[in-house]
Amino acid sequence: MAVESFELTVEALRARRCTKWNKFPETVIPAWVADMDFAVAEPIQQSIMELVKHRDYGYGARTGEVSLEQAFADRMKECFGWEPDPELVQPTSELIQSVYSAIAAFSEPGDGIVIQTPIYPPFLVALDQLNRRLVDNKLRDDGHRFVLDAEGLRRSIDADTKMLLVVNPHNPSGRAYERAELQALGDVAVEHDLVIVADEIHADLVFGERRHIPIATLSPEVAARTITITSATKSFNIPGLRCSVMHFGSPELRARFHTRFPERMMGQVNVIGIDATVAAWRHGQPWLDDVMARLAQNRDRLAQFVKAEMPGVRHYAPEATYLAWLDCRALDLPSSPFEFFLDEACVGLNDGADFGIHGIGHVRLNFATSAPILDEVLNRMAHALEVRAR
Repeated sequence: MAVESFELTVEALRARRCTKWNKFPETVIPAWVADMDFAVAEPIQQSIMELVKHRDYGYGARTGEVSLEQAFADRMKECFGWEPDPELVQPTSELIQSVYSAIAAFSEPGDGIVIQTPIYPPFLVALDQLNRRLVDNKLRDDGHRFVLDAEGLRRSIDADTKMLLVVNPHNPSGRAYERAELQALGDVAVEHDLVIVADEIHADLVFGERRHIPIATLSPEVAARTITITSATKSFNIPGLRCSVMHFGSPELRARFHTRFPERMMGQVNVIGIDATVAAWRHGQPWLDDVMARLAQNRDRLAQFVKAEMPGVRHYAPEATYLAWLDCRALDLPSSPFEFFLDEACVGLNDGADFGIHGIGHVRLNFATSAPILDEVLNRMAHALEVRAR
């Protein structure tokens, strides 16, 4: 598939009703929420059209090869060498539903929950709304990238710390953690009897020779306490179809969860989301290969541009995801960088402050778009900084 065949124009994107292109005025180019500016893969489109053709909207019978559970298990084995048990899969409508329900099932109000900050904002919101205590294990900047701090974790947890939430690959830093880093966290979880919730939704989006390492593959002891949550929505650009999975690393863990949340309380995923996800995982890889080629080009273009044209902005090229984490604290802007670039460059980014206190002074930029749109975003930002420097 040629790159141009899936890249969408500004006009086509504005004609849609998606959140990304409708939050800001038309003078603003959006580069915020994790939604790609690419047309969906043909196997996904065909799976949806088949439902429409037959007006097949009744209760869904999805078993065997066409089931979400088996497609997930096969995808994990094929891509990551992990063989999860499809019988231990709980379909959900979205990852945040999984996060909330896991926190509610395995902890009580006031209990400590470990998060590696800065972090995807809904994790922080979940703790606040469920009255859990943040155990902030800040990522450590080693001068080249952000790394997990297992020793800091050991110092931070106490007897009332019950869970460890890990986003791998990490959002917003773009780290694809190495086995030794993950194993160190896993060892702490085993030592302190912590339930692990591993958000691995960006697993397919790893660059170069690196490979995603599922936390549940570290050891049987770590797997038995790990809930892996994932979806095809980020990799295959179908977030509106609302389909994801929770995988429990042991029957005992699943039984404990359903003691608090019987299956019917979790609802059921709609058949369009299931069929689209199965099509993505079974037949969408050629499309994703082309997307990754474009993302790699954009990642490199962005890194070079920031270094050459945006002095004062610190940035580590992400090892995974299509999200760039830009440290703007040295710019001494008159407002937050989010507000500055929105007002002065007409570019809509994510405000780093939403990712926790360690994100203040940062912005997150989504580079999953066409080269012309990305160039316009970057040129606008650089021009705004140049004007301010005069």
